[in-house]
Amino acid sequence: MKKHGLKWVGFALVLALMLGASTAFCQEKYPSRPIDFICTWGVGGGSDQMVRMLAKLTEPFLGVPLPVSNKPGASGNSGTTDLLAAKADGYTIANYIADTLATIPTGQARYKMDDIEWIVRTQNMPSFLFVKTDGPFKDIQALLKATQENPGKIKMAGLGFGTIDDITLRYLAGKGHKMTLVPNPNPGERYASVLGGHNEVLYEQAGDIRQYLDAKQLKPVMVFAESRFPAFPDVPCSKELGFNIFLPQFRCVIAKKGVPAEHIKTLVAAFEKAMQTPEWKKFNEDQYADPASYMGGDQFKAWVAGEMNSMEKLMKEFGIIK
Repeated sequence: MKKHGLKWVGFALVLALMLGASTAFCQEKYPSRPIDFICTWGVGGGSDQMVRMLAKLTEPFLGVPLPVSNKPGASGNSGTTDLLAAKADGYTIANYIADTLATIPTGQARYKMDDIEWIVRTQNMPSFLFVKTDGPFKDIQALLKATQENPGKIKMAGLGFGTIDDITLRYLAGKGHKMTLVPNPNPGERYASVLGGHNEVLYEQAGDIRQYLDAKQLKPVMVFAESRFPAFPDVPCSKELGFNIFLPQFRCVIAKKGVPAEHIKTLVAAFEKAMQTPEWKKFNEDQYADPASYMGGDQFKAWVAGEMNSMEKLMKEFGIIK
């Protein structure tokens, strides 16, 4: 009996070691199936273009597909809510932008910054004011003069309440240049509203409307930055005009808080490799994004916290929040 008992104990130990090794192996194998990539904005916009390009370029480095699904709405929060409802296993990720971050201090978002794993910043770019090329405004001086002479009459197409569009518009109003924000979450409709003359001004990033810039249908009249943008050297920056507001638009990739750290590291490494490819660099250049947009890890999380603090201060100053 003792011999048989020893044999069973030995067998149990071997089995336990095998199961432990098998479990460890399974835990290490990530990813082993497709990773759902949620685009929190509509088809055809800058976020959609970014997500689809990044997914395509990252798949070879992860070894699994990254199918993209568009879930727009609520300034990016509809898709973000779906992400936060999924398992924290690294098999659901999403894009995220500055305008969605701005909804956290306003209370529109039902989550906190710490509910998110901040994986990588993929693009960082300044915003512009654009007008119709054959419209009534030759340059920024003409536009600013019109806003002073007719407060609130000039309409600007943007995203909506609490976004960086709204913050910037309120800042300009405080400087004596009041315009009326016409919110529309659909990129194509926003652009068409200015091209069709329904709105006079568009607040947007240059890469998102490149086709209209190349076709000479829209033109930039001001960039919100501390210096002029190299691609548009004749367009004045906000700082030189006395407007000290910048709020760059950024895009990034996020996951739900609680995804294993090793999985996050795998994603960061894969995205970094994808962003080093010639295809991504060309895409980023065409999008007029900062070549040094990439940022990951704790540095990125700290940077996001700084951006949100800046937004909160401006929102309190302009009465968006208390």
